[in-house]
Amino acid sequence: ALSNKVLTLAKLEQHKLEMNKKEVPLSPMIEDLIEKFTIKTEKTIHFTTDLKTEKVYADEEFLKEAISNLIDNAIKYSGASVAITISSFCKPDGAVVIKVKDNGFGIPLKDQSRIFEKYERASATERSRKGGASGFGLGLNYVFRVAEAHGGTVEVESIEGEYSEFSLSLPQKEFLDSVEEK
Repeated sequence: ALSNKVLTLAKLEQHKLEMNKKEVPLSPMIEDLIEKFTIKTEKTIHFTTDLKTEKVYADEEFLKEAISNLIDNAIKYSGASVAITISSFCKPDGAVVIKVKDNGFGIPLKDQSRIFEKYERASATERSRKGGASGFGLGLNYVFRVAEAHGGTVEVESIEGEYSEFSLSLPQKEFLDSVEEK
């Protein structure tokens, strides 16, 4: 799985990975991920969903993996009881925003500017030595590259010791079509 992720990242970086975009219903995807993570972890997790936008124009496989990475991080970088809120809405410009917010350790402000870089794990390295989460620092770079491949963005808002919220913004087909016509 790690080898596949590294190869996929390399293709995404070189813009050589073709996105198979179509209209994707969000609810079944999110429900599947919630079930997967609820079974997979030993922590107590409480998921809340607030999907104001039900569909997104995206590559389903890559989007699901990106959201999976965000949920996985929310669990890894939280205490024994995790609260995760997954929401979606449509911005005035037509982009769909998918947010994953947790009640975890948060990310220090000094580290937030570089968390999307490959192999970057910010202060997570220090926590790992203390028995915290492990990983290779590819997950958030993957999310960044998937957003980029869709013509979108990913942003973080976090307060250390309180929460982290990742916002994945993806332009929609109608919006892209109208931009291309101009």
